[in-house]
Amino acid sequence: MDTGIDAIAFDIAKLCLPIKTLAHARNIDPDKLEKGLGLLKMTLPDTHQDAVVFAANALTKLINQQNLNPAEIARIYVGTESAIDSAKPIGSYLIALMEQLHGTGSFSHCDVTDFTFACIGGVDALQNCIDFVRLNPDKKAVVVTTDIAKYDLESTGEYTQGAGALAMLITANPRIIAIGNNWAVSTEGVFDFFKPARSLNKKDIIGNDSNEPWFGNLENVIEIHKPQPVFDGQYSNQCYTNRTKQAYFRFKEMAGVSEPLYNRWENIIMHLPYAYQGRRMFAEIFAADALPPLFTGNETEAEATMKIKEISKSAAYLEFVSQKLAPAEAASSLIGNLYTGSIFMGLLSTLCIHTEKNSNITGEKIGFLAYGSGSKSKVFEGTIQPGWQEALKPVQLFETLAQNHEIDFETYLKLHKREQQESISQPLGEWALDSIETEKPNLIGARYYKWAE
Repeated sequence: MDTGIDAIAFDIAKLCLPIKTLAHARNIDPDKLEKGLGLLKMTLPDTHQDAVVFAANALTKLINQQNLNPAEIARIYVGTESAIDSAKPIGSYLIALMEQLHGTGSFSHCDVTDFTFACIGGVDALQNCIDFVRLNPDKKAVVVTTDIAKYDLESTGEYTQGAGALAMLITANPRIIAIGNNWAVSTEGVFDFFKPARSLNKKDIIGNDSNEPWFGNLENVIEIHKPQPVFDGQYSNQCYTNRTKQAYFRFKEMAGVSEPLYNRWENIIMHLPYAYQGRRMFAEIFAADALPPLFTGNETEAEATMKIKEISKSAAYLEFVSQKLAPAEAASSLIGNLYTGSIFMGLLSTLCIHTEKNSNITGEKIGFLAYGSGSKSKVFEGTIQPGWQEALKPVQLFETLAQNHEIDFETYLKLHKREQQESISQPLGEWALDSIETEKPNLIGARYYKWAE
């Protein structure tokens, strides 16, 4: 019996900023971002949107498109690093919102939880749900990934921002892709990218040492949360390479493959913080797993770096990128970073491009190289199933992205600084944040959502 992904739905922020617009405003050569990193647009949440909204929209589409009965869904597991609460998971919000549409108690049987490990949390949720379905083949599970990638203005991450969610139905005998049993892992505790609790001394806010209550805070130190991460781009790239490379070769050993492992895969899906991240990072694996070997093993670090640069520009590697990596990049170029959803959007992008080309990929294997800062990589593979094209008919990925609303730079700044009060694109036939409680003591901060007709 096979288990894997039976259906996919998505919801991407409808607002987008052309990368050219950002490049000109920041005095960056647009070619550096477009041709160098593969960036064309970045998507941005509107004022009525947050991670719950994107998740609820994707889940609602999945249920409606697949005509799912709530009773069929045994669990909804969420991968995210954009949680809106330190205790109440996004999954519990989703249950409440789905019951607004399907009736009180219609999802009360459903197990929900959130998985957080930077950008790999969705893969962790997928592995858990696949194991569950393998043990309970009559059950169905849903994996939702939802994130808002927001970076400080004028930072090196600013041009990689993105926002949205995917929802995937996990079943026995799936129509799209069956996931194998081998999962290779590489983990190391590092600080390449993280979102810590930050603090301010109260005296720096109110101007004295009295430690009087300040908006209900009795502590002398005020903790604040910023969605923008602390990160070191170069170091994070190296951690990404180290983890994925180690997990890759562990998977190769598990699979008992003697030839280059990447030749086994029709396409390779990697976590893409920006569209060309995968092709930049995979060059080292390509060289290390080649036959004959492209390294002697006696190179200095500088010599190895130079050789990797040469390999990355070689005709053989560029052809490899075009065939195996580029299909996953197409959607990323138009969306930006989706954190936990990035790798799954890469899969969806790849399958949609194969659909456009009318490719016969049934039975082909797809390799997945997932990464989450902090840091962890998981490498696994899946086999494309005979029903993949039929299952993808409702998706309309690139048609939907073409309808996004472009904004100007001033509007972008207002959204980023949260100075924009009104929604730019009015919600219609989707979920929207309705209000946040500010008065009732026992409900301060509670977030309420509505279905916007």
